[in-house]
Amino acid sequence: MWLYSFLLIASITVPLLLSFDKKLQFYKQWKYVFPALISIAIFYIAFDVFLTKIGVWGFNSRYYLPILFYNLPLEEWLFFIIIPYASIFLHESFILYFPNVQLNNKLSKSLSIAFISLLFIIIIKNYEKIYTIYIFSISIITFLISFFDKSKTINKYYVTFLLILIPFLIVNSILTGSFIEQEVVWYNDAENLGIRVFTIPIEDFGYGFSLILLNLYIINYLKSKKNKA
Repeated sequence: MWLYSFLLIASITVPLLLSFDKKLQFYKQWKYVFPALISIAIFYIAFDVFLTKIGVWGFNSRYYLPILFYNLPLEEWLFFIIIPYASIFLHESFILYFPNVQLNNKLSKSLSIAFISLLFIIIIKNYEKIYTIYIFSISIITFLISFFDKSKTINKYYVTFLLILIPFLIVNSILTGSFIEQEVVWYNDAENLGIRVFTIPIEDFGYGFSLILLNLYIINYLKSKKNKA
């Protein structure tokens, strides 16, 4: 059963079709979106290959196509393009219709400082857990970048991420074993905090948050360079 493929197709179909909506015209942003997607995907896939190799997580062959590259299913490679694309589409769609809905700078910075502090404490107390260290370190870096980001991307992202969480919870809960007999993606709980929301490791929320926000940083940077040209 190729469940992983089905989830990716279901995730991308509507965003891809609506990319040509007359009002949104998201396809016009592809020249910024795809360079960002590829750049961030290379980084995450490199770690994905390594962490799979050392057994931090793995994939159930029952649920993916028999096509692997560096021991990662084809679907896992596509995940880093499809899921961020769908999430960025949702982010941009919300901004189009609700351009003024965002956190103010003071609240946004306060939240970021609070998250950085919390994640740093967790890392110190769980320095032996590879997945926790990996994800929360990237998350801290992502928050730190926000203090130097002139576009204040995170102010709106704090709001849109709450919307992105809806499909995130659906897709990730299925991938991690909800509603099915076995997980599509299994985790070695010795390498994470062992805290789950439904069947989703708590670290995955930081994973999703940083993955999308890093893409948005690059997209907005490329846009700003284009506007200055």
